[in-house]
Amino acid sequence: MTRTQLTNEQWEFIEPYLPIGEYGPYPERLREQFEGVIWRFRSSAQWREMPSEFGPWPTVYGRFRVWRDAGVFSALLEGMIAEAARRGQTDLSLVSVDSTTARAHQDAAGMHLGKDVMDALEEAAAEQERARQKRGGPPGQNGQDGGDDPEQEERRRIRRRRKFRLNQALLGRSRGGLTSKIHLAADRRCRPLSLVLTAGQAGDSPQFVPVLQKIRVRLPVGRPRTRPGAVAADKAYSSRANRSYLRKRGIKAVIPEKKDQAANRKKKGHRGGRPTCHDSDLYKERNTVERLINKLKAWRGIATRYDKSPESYLAGLHLRASMIWINDLLKATG
Repeated sequence: MTRTQLTNEQWEFIEPYLPIGEYGPYPERLREQFEGVIWRFRSSAQWREMPSEFGPWPTVYGRFRVWRDAGVFSALLEGMIAEAARRGQTDLSLVSVDSTTARAHQDAAGMHLGKDVMDALEEAAAEQERARQKRGGPPGQNGQDGGDDPEQEERRRIRRRRKFRLNQALLGRSRGGLTSKIHLAADRRCRPLSLVLTAGQAGDSPQFVPVLQKIRVRLPVGRPRTRPGAVAADKAYSSRANRSYLRKRGIKAVIPEKKDQAANRKKKGHRGGRPTCHDSDLYKERNTVERLINKLKAWRGIATRYDKSPESYLAGLHLRASMIWINDLLKATG
């Protein structure tokens, strides 16, 4: 007998977001299946190892895919943030941005792609290769043989297909193996505001703006709040583009400047612009996003990625983030 995954108070927040179709499950079984999804991401076990208390594992997995494709988990996260805003428990005075790497298990590799998708991607890659070929050089220059060797061309095709699968699955190769990267924003109470999933080798700075653009705090009246008062981040996000984006939106940047950027600016003299400044006291609160990462990875299915499709893993991230908000709401009411 496994332990219960949800309390009655937690289920009251979740139940309104689960759709019940004409041929869907009974309401009492709906909670069992949702708890089965929580059990899977919390324990990181295989679906087929699910205890019988949650029902047949194919049924629970099928229900999870239906909820995932319907956007239930992302809607649940947005709903919990909106509920906190309705109670006046949201704080956008300071938002911290950071990223973390999730090691991908070997079971996460090998996502299936349809033949039409693979053919379209391969044709696009072939056009890019033809556009990159240098003109006027010998046929064998830079390894370009013009496709005369069928074996070499087949090896290239296999490598392209492997690369396509990794790109579509949002998996990247590093010295540690296959990885995915989670980019996120947190408020002052270590609660997630937005999540972005990329391949493991993706840089932090290019995802700074997409993470901030996903922040939406729905209010009971009026448009959603999307602009925090200040944004704290480490030196990896210290780029002119990021600072310009914050300046245009009237957001205070709490980002220290890199030494090489400062040296380059000073070398240019008055053409280098004004020196950047950041509030060192506010920067001390940037640890909230790092503490949030520890909360997310408390679920073993989040700390290590076992899902082949990025949609399934992102649904688990939204589920874990929603539970963090629900627990915080219950703590405030208690």
